[in-house]
Amino acid sequence: MTIIEKLAALRVLMKERDLDVYMIPTSDFHETEYVGEHFKARSYMSGFTGSQGTLVVTTQDAALWTDGRYFIQAANQLKDTTITLMKQGEEGVPTIGQYIYDHMTEQGGLGFDGRVMNTKLVKGILYKLQEKQVRVSYEEDLVGMIWKDRPGLPEKQGYLLKETYSGKSTKDKLKDLHEKMGKHGASHHIVTSLDDIAWITNMRGWDIACYPVVLSYLVLTLDGGTIYVDQKKLTEELIQNFNENHIEIKDYHDIYEDVKAIPKDAVVLLDSSVVNYAITQNLHENIKLIDHVNPSQMMKAMKNEVELENNRKAHIKDAVAMTKFMYWLKKNVGKESITEISASEYLKKLRIAQGAIDLSFQTISAYKEHAAMMHYSANEESDVALKNEGMLLVDSGGQYMEGTTDITRTFVLGQITEEERFYFTTALRSNIALSKANFLYGCRGMNLDILARGPLWDHQMDYKCGTGHGVGHLLNVHEGPNGFRWKIVPERKDSCILEEGMTQSNEPGVYEEGKFGIRHENEMVVHKGEKNEYGQFMYFETITFVPFDLDGLDVSLMTQYEKEWLNWYHGQVYEKVSPFLSEEETIWLKEATRAI
Repeated sequence: MTIIEKLAALRVLMKERDLDVYMIPTSDFHETEYVGEHFKARSYMSGFTGSQGTLVVTTQDAALWTDGRYFIQAANQLKDTTITLMKQGEEGVPTIGQYIYDHMTEQGGLGFDGRVMNTKLVKGILYKLQEKQVRVSYEEDLVGMIWKDRPGLPEKQGYLLKETYSGKSTKDKLKDLHEKMGKHGASHHIVTSLDDIAWITNMRGWDIACYPVVLSYLVLTLDGGTIYVDQKKLTEELIQNFNENHIEIKDYHDIYEDVKAIPKDAVVLLDSSVVNYAITQNLHENIKLIDHVNPSQMMKAMKNEVELENNRKAHIKDAVAMTKFMYWLKKNVGKESITEISASEYLKKLRIAQGAIDLSFQTISAYKEHAAMMHYSANEESDVALKNEGMLLVDSGGQYMEGTTDITRTFVLGQITEEERFYFTTALRSNIALSKANFLYGCRGMNLDILARGPLWDHQMDYKCGTGHGVGHLLNVHEGPNGFRWKIVPERKDSCILEEGMTQSNEPGVYEEGKFGIRHENEMVVHKGEKNEYGQFMYFETITFVPFDLDGLDVSLMTQYEKEWLNWYHGQVYEKVSPFLSEEETIWLKEATRAI
């Protein structure tokens, strides 16, 4: 079916149920950022394949909201679908709630699958609609009735992440969580976010591409709990770990009935911005809810020493793969057939050779103007051959048993314009400024973001995304609650105080539609520095070690301070990576990391 035919089929189902509006978010049952194939309902219904977006279908119209990373891509993919692109956050663009309100009749019907809509979002929409006395239909998945060849749920077995990698047992993590529950006065804690469950239980798996988690729910009490999971996915080690920690194992779908049995005098701790509406609607109305961010979010963001040391090892492995890729690319472009896709496939092979068990996200391999789309994804139609001219942006990462990596490099393949060289250098200056930050404890990413944007703001330039995000430990490549952005975006939940042990990406860039895209990204760890009469100072440890392409620099634009940092950094790259390279690669790396 075409997108127009799918929308027509949905409207037939809506009419049968007397619905004015049907809402399709980008989500699974756990509010996961990147979802498995079974859950790509919004992509199926709209044709837009980006990782973030919400489709709203009315009896006559349809609109899709997405953020600045995807404006160009969405505009291209929504052509001839009758779906209007709503550029989220832009001036004059209505919110989803306002759009629904405008298209809702008095006592009309709003429909959605309650398992893929978080409770906070639904309540916010219903609050806006209260004067219209809207009926809510949340117990049917209408897209599932249309999507006849929908992929099934994954079935591959998971595994237990041992303490040599995690640094902390499930028992000790549960002990800390019980203390947090006690402080909140909670008798129960409902956890549905997959990264939290993975971290608490030390369970990893293969249920989402590039995201090593197992689809599951967890309900904790002060003396045990229940995990809801497809039991075929559990190894003997995982079962033993659950048994030792008094966690009962039940079927994945049983949670919806089981929460009805939580006593009405219970006090339940949950995060309504994550827990889906179908679950909270099944709780007894007299239960006291404590709506709070899951305590495990902050606990897992502050990496322990075992995690940090493993993560450093993962980044050296990744640096070897990326450096070998840079050498191969610079040596062979224009001499042999290389495309965006074949380049990314070659890089993947190099990562696997270094011990990666998966990628940490789908590689962005974007040549020339394709790189202006921040999250461009090459396909058979868009894939282009690389030539010895222009720039190739590669944003990629790996999942290693030791940790998760995320790195972007922009490679100069031949002649570039003076404008490209100017912004290549300016974006690198932005990266350096944030890398070298010293700041007092209590700062949030919002306090430091201007260090990265400053060199670009000086030229009335900006980028429509955050400057950086937290990174998980063999988990999600985008992890809260820490991040860098110039303003608070409530739904991102990435504006916490920066704590020791947090891992951050640092990735300023420049994106000129139809022309080029540039991004320079390293990962950094937050550390405590000197403490004196002014307070506790903090700093960042850079843990990514791959050359920045000196062929793109205009050194005359750089300060002495910036050149000294880059020379120090490249010295570290050579020292850490050269022992793992061939003689020919080592000779090349010496030149690629030369002092400027």
